[in-house]
Amino acid sequence: MSEQSPCFRKSVRLQGRARQLIPGGCHTYAKGDDQYPILAPGFIERGLGCHVWDVDGNEYIEYGMGNRSVGLGHAYPTVLRAVEAALSGGSNFTRPAKIEVDCAETFLELVDAQMVKFCKDGSDATSGAVRLARAYTGRDFVACCADHPFFSTDDWFIGTTPMNAGIPEVVRNLTVTFRYNNIASVKDLFDRYPGKLAALILEPSRGDDPADGFLHEVQRLCRENGALLILDEMITGFRWHAAGAQKLYGIEPDLTTFGKALGNGFSVSALAGKREYMRLGGLEHMDRPRVFLLSTTHGAETHALAAAIATMRTYQSEPVIEHLHLQGTKLKDGITEAAKRHGVGDHFKVVGRPSCLAFATLDPNGKPSQAYRSLFLQETIKRGVLMPSLVVSYTHDNPAIMKTIEAVDSALAVYAQALEAGTDRFLVGRPSQVVFRRFNEGAEVRVSAAAS
Repeated sequence: MSEQSPCFRKSVRLQGRARQLIPGGCHTYAKGDDQYPILAPGFIERGLGCHVWDVDGNEYIEYGMGNRSVGLGHAYPTVLRAVEAALSGGSNFTRPAKIEVDCAETFLELVDAQMVKFCKDGSDATSGAVRLARAYTGRDFVACCADHPFFSTDDWFIGTTPMNAGIPEVVRNLTVTFRYNNIASVKDLFDRYPGKLAALILEPSRGDDPADGFLHEVQRLCRENGALLILDEMITGFRWHAAGAQKLYGIEPDLTTFGKALGNGFSVSALAGKREYMRLGGLEHMDRPRVFLLSTTHGAETHALAAAIATMRTYQSEPVIEHLHLQGTKLKDGITEAAKRHGVGDHFKVVGRPSCLAFATLDPNGKPSQAYRSLFLQETIKRGVLMPSLVVSYTHDNPAIMKTIEAVDSALAVYAQALEAGTDRFLVGRPSQVVFRRFNEGAEVRVSAAAS
């Protein structure tokens, strides 16, 4: 693959315009300019399968796949046909559309829950689950897993991060945290907040399987203490198992949330759970106050639900999960071998489940480093691979995996030199930044002339 730096002239011009019009220059922090090196595509023009093309015409094999939302591949034909058919009849009406029932039936055939309500993003779904738990229990406090990086854009979660400006302290104090695979930390919360916790929310896994029956022990403690268990399957859903990681691990949460890969990139997410809790957002109950639950004008757009149905049926009928694990394993093995070959195995590590891999970039002292991450991204981009993570899709075939391993192999040769001489000699411009930081100092994002 070519090692010549691609041209980003159009991206540079668009980045300047975007930052004048849009706070941060984009609509998702993880896609921001500060998350990438200077020598990176600023805007994607189109995608097909596991490939994308930027506005300057540069082609890349892509990983991450729309922040894990595209599980089948960009512009997947069966999904597009379903969307086109739905759009021809309109997208939004004064009363519900039949497809809302069809999508709910398809979802509940796949996921072990009794009721479901659809919305547009993961934050609304998880916040809806938290509101239901508070309403059902009459309690104010919620607990989220400190080892899982993101649950919602809403105050109950963002208040736990360094980026909590604008969130009242009284709200921040209502969310407490525990650690994954550390049942003692969960027990300690229930001891410190007796009768006060409405729910515990966590992802079933971030890569490692739950140890020593952790999820079941958390569920037992929740039941003993009158709290609800909420499993956030935004990432694990449709990657660990077609019916979610909860099916793989044999656990039935009180409430659960799905999104990202549910619509193969189209905007749709779901809050599902036991009827006892979900009914509080409905019209039939009279024994408890009503809960204002996920009332969104665009929550049931026909084309998004059509995309979800087509996506779920693909997961039901084709070996998508098996393919993700197979290709992820090939990718991990090839990159791990390349890291060993260049003597950087202790400084560049592939982590996570094969269907949802990430990588860790460590400096000469073994500490996580944004500078070394930026250098790695810069060098793989030069070689035609865009990989903020190593998340594969159903369309990542063997040639794409092999080309990626070749690109990473060359990039790790530069990485090895940088471990000896420092990143300044190789990295163009400033390093990338973490999203959750309180201030923007040191986060200069202007693209330099070197990028053109």
